[in-house]
Amino acid sequence: MSQNQLQRGLKARHLTMIAIGGSIGTGLFLASGGSIHSAGPGGALVAYLAISIMVYFLMTSLGEMAAFMPVSGSFSTYATRFVDPSLGFALGWNYWYNWAITIAVELSASALIMKYWFPDTPAIVWSALFLGLLFALNLLSVKAYGESEYWFALIKVVTVIIFIIVGVLMIFGIMGGQAVGFQNFTKGDAPFNGGFMALLGVFMIAGFSFQGTELVGVAAGESEDPARNIPKAIRQIFWRILLFYILAILIIGLLVPYDNPNLISGDLTDIAISPFTIVFENAGFAFAASVMNAVILTSVLSAGNSGMYASTRMLWNLAKEGKAPKWFAKVTSNGVPINALILTALIGALAFLSSLFGDGEVYVWLLNASGMSGFIAWLGIAISHYRFRKAFIAQGRDLSELPYRAKWFPFGPIFAFIICCIVIFGQNYSAFIGGTVDWYGVLVSYIGLPLFLFIWLAYKITQKTKVVPLEQVDFSMDEHTK
Repeated sequence: MSQNQLQRGLKARHLTMIAIGGSIGTGLFLASGGSIHSAGPGGALVAYLAISIMVYFLMTSLGEMAAFMPVSGSFSTYATRFVDPSLGFALGWNYWYNWAITIAVELSASALIMKYWFPDTPAIVWSALFLGLLFALNLLSVKAYGESEYWFALIKVVTVIIFIIVGVLMIFGIMGGQAVGFQNFTKGDAPFNGGFMALLGVFMIAGFSFQGTELVGVAAGESEDPARNIPKAIRQIFWRILLFYILAILIIGLLVPYDNPNLISGDLTDIAISPFTIVFENAGFAFAASVMNAVILTSVLSAGNSGMYASTRMLWNLAKEGKAPKWFAKVTSNGVPINALILTALIGALAFLSSLFGDGEVYVWLLNASGMSGFIAWLGIAISHYRFRKAFIAQGRDLSELPYRAKWFPFGPIFAFIICCIVIFGQNYSAFIGGTVDWYGVLVSYIGLPLFLFIWLAYKITQKTKVVPLEQVDFSMDEHTK
């Protein structure tokens, strides 16, 4: 085994669950309730459907590049080769930072969730325990990560399927008493409560909910037969997202009135307000809150697990390409980037701050700090794919060479680019509404954007990089991309 090579240990079923599991989490189990409350069931459906379509185009764009050139540092490598090395540098460090901070966020959340059962146990105990668990899963091998993520995701998928079945039975009155029908959809200002501005707000929330689907691109570098397995995973993503998200939100909107006070807050401190819990309890499941708490805990651990994997691989890739210290390119005999993993875990240890500054406060602070990064990565995917296809044609190559071809080019990446820009710049539109600007709110919401631009421009100026001409784009499968 070469000292700096990863192993292709991820099977097709791992890739599929990594992609699906990446999009099903607290965004669906918790935030969906607040979305329905603020924009009504119709508004929430429209917002999530629009983001679903954008994510579909992003995943087909990523799938085309990843099937052709499967690398663990996908966004960074693609932007470096197809756009500009400075953009690749900035995207790589941005993505590493995003997921490293997400580990801390999810560990803070896991400590909050555990207080449901163990209210007197210090948060630092649970943060340390779960950090150790995630580190161990990632240290074993990429197969251990893939297997653990498969089962984490399966729990979430089974929960959503059961929820949909129970919900349909309740709508028609087979479970939970009288048939509900469409009465909650036509109640008061439903289905579009709050008008356009409320819809725009949910649009932002929906974007956060789907972050993580791009993990399949990072995992491509360690998948078996990526030319066949990546397209297979990509094809399944859209329909399963449509099934799980859109159908689940439709059922919540039909069964729970948008003005139900339990939908208002939607945070981790009180699991009883999860719309899933409300529906299950109305169906007669007495232990719904406790069961949903356990499911949400697996969601949080799944996100932390994926975060540690993704950020470790991105840092390894940056080191391989000379954009990070070579020390981080070292891997163990079973193909794990050990030094990159250790640094990433240390960043995740920031979650321990949650015990020093009061439970929940640091969780919100860390979430805001990394919130913009995922959308910036998505922008990078759209830009890279547009340039990838243009360069492919410019060099006289035939599209039949591509193992997977994204449909509706160039509409797909352009549409995804526009929607991402709307979401990025509309992050905290409410801070600009009213008599005075909420500058603190602006700083917290948008800090990721100037940070990214600074890294990008600093590298561009110091390294004197230029946009790669289409005719000079490198499609070769060198040692790094094999």
